Amino acid sequence: MALENKKIVIVGPGYPLRGGLSTFNERLCKELNLKNNCSILSFSLQYPDFLFPGTTQFSTDPNPVDIEIDTAINSVNPLNWLKVGNKYKKLKPDLIIFRYWMPFMAPALGTIARRIKSNGHTRIVAITDNVLPHEKHFYDKPFTKYFLSAVDGFVTMSRAVLADLDLFVKDKPKLYTPHPMYDNFGAGIEKQEAKKALGLDPSFDYILFFGFIRKYKGLDLLLKSFADKRLRNLPVKLIIAGEYYEDSAPYKSLIDSLGLKDYVIEITDFIPNNEVSTYFSACDLVAQTYNSATQSGVTQVAYHFNKPMLVTNVGGLAELVPNEIVGYVTDRDPLKIADAIFDFYMNKKEETFVKNILQEKLRFTWPAMVEAIEKVSGL
Repeated sequence: MALENKKIVIVGPGYPLRGGLSTFNERLCKELNLKNNCSILSFSLQYPDFLFPGTTQFSTDPNPVDIEIDTAINSVNPLNWLKVGNKYKKLKPDLIIFRYWMPFMAPALGTIARRIKSNGHTRIVAITDNVLPHEKHFYDKPFTKYFLSAVDGFVTMSRAVLADLDLFVKDKPKLYTPHPMYDNFGAGIEKQEAKKALGLDPSFDYILFFGFIRKYKGLDLLLKSFADKRLRNLPVKLIIAGEYYEDSAPYKSLIDSLGLKDYVIEITDFIPNNEVSTYFSACDLVAQTYNSATQSGVTQVAYHFNKPMLVTNVGGLAELVPNEIVGYVTDRDPLKIADAIFDFYMNKKEETFVKNILQEKLRFTWPAMVEAIEKVSGL
């Protein structure tokens, strides 16, 4: 039985903070509110500006009026952690769900968790997006251990993260359940209409690389594959839709040196939620040529819009994208990536993949996430 009639708090980013974590937390909160009283405890300061690689941490989307969000946590102020922890200790929620995605947050979240659970009532669950981060630091393991030791049960969204969790946690309940499908970006629109809205040449087909750009996302692999002569003989272009979270110069240099300037469309700003539908609707294939990964929200947006995917065989991506059924799983090799793209267009795979997506996406549900949380919570 799913959680019912409980007072629940999700601790993690929420509006006005932007990005996939906020989107996930708000959607999960709505699901939990169907049978419970759920709110979000978010950050008044998530990252100091000098640590944030993008242009802004804040959303331009409308305020989600149907969700209660308390913007109270200062990630770098220990006195704030104690104050927030003591406040929620007294409120005595039945369940706190922490989002854990990077060790930098562990001191704040771990301290808040300890203060809250000292009330002897509240259960603590963590949805661990990552246990060991993509980009390594000397403090990763001790900080992570500090946070994990304060938690009663865990949910992971990839088996790779579940395996990482086993390195730290031996005797607490933990479950893998797939990342639910994002269904909160509205309906798709007709492909040619979307191309027109984005000012794209309607005579070309388009592949989409979506989301913020960092080394582990493997955009360089995709660009190298796109230079393959077979692809250059096809009417296919690449859309890069997302903000650079590192120096853009190496990527722009690669585009120039490979002669791809006329075949790559760069929209390198953060894409607000109300424009996501247009970008996904305009493309034929969503490419995630990651160098490393756990799970990916981009995959679950692609499922919502019934878009075939190309992913590299890293982390949990292959768990979400059955090879040659809803798309392709390839090695981290530009030639193999180009082989898959060429096969997709030359053998006209889109219709078959979309038909399979309509069935495969049924397993990525928010009720399944709620059920997993309930199982590890002990409630």
